[in-house]
Amino acid sequence: MLEQLINLNLFSFLLIFSRVGSAMMLLPGIGQQYVSPKIRLTLALLISFVMTPVLMNDLPTMPQAVDGVALLLIGEILIGVFLGLIPRIAMAALQTAGTVLALVSSMANMFILDPISEQQSSLISTFLGIMGITLVFVTDTHHLMLAAITESYTIFVPGDPLIIGDMTDVLARKTADSFALGIQLSAPLILTGFAYYVGLGILGRLMPQLPVFFFGLPAQITLQYVVMAITLPGIMLAFMTYFENELINIAMP
Repeated sequence: MLEQLINLNLFSFLLIFSRVGSAMMLLPGIGQQYVSPKIRLTLALLISFVMTPVLMNDLPTMPQAVDGVALLLIGEILIGVFLGLIPRIAMAALQTAGTVLALVSSMANMFILDPISEQQSSLISTFLGIMGITLVFVTDTHHLMLAAITESYTIFVPGDPLIIGDMTDVLARKTADSFALGIQLSAPLILTGFAYYVGLGILGRLMPQLPVFFFGLPAQITLQYVVMAITLPGIMLAFMTYFENELINIAMP
């Protein structure tokens, strides 16, 4: 037993860790800055250790030349980054939706540090992002992220040439789909805000002496809060369906 452990193919372990570790660096909820780097490293090492005996026989042998080893490791890192970017891009739909919601509800100037996007974002964007990542872990959807990394070895076979063109096209399409979903998620408040602005404009023309700014802003914020509270379950349900489908397309191609 000890001899088998000593003779373990460390190159195979390093090859798997290159893909798993680079993906863990970007996965939502795991690769965030608020997660300790030691925890992320430990998790990546443990997952790689578990996957090595299963995948070791299907991995290429260690090349004799140093440049061959470097090319294999770089390829695995790029694949891991690709796998980590897809769920992160999907999660960005909530960032887009929150930004649009803050704009139409006149709360775009309320900024706070968003731990999900790791930047200063509007208060609504931060709220949606935290709720989204919470639902991902509460519903065990994060298991699909790990399954996607495992099943990626049937799509991206180590040692095969990288299809860089297709990978960039997929990332571009996913970015466009994420942005479109963010606009769709914010559609109820966009329509409500548009109707409110039209009504307020008509009211301002009918009553020129009415202080539109002092009267309209509190009513607008209150109205948008009520509409968001009503539509929030549907927004998160639509997002979770989209997020799960994106991961299923990788884990179960």
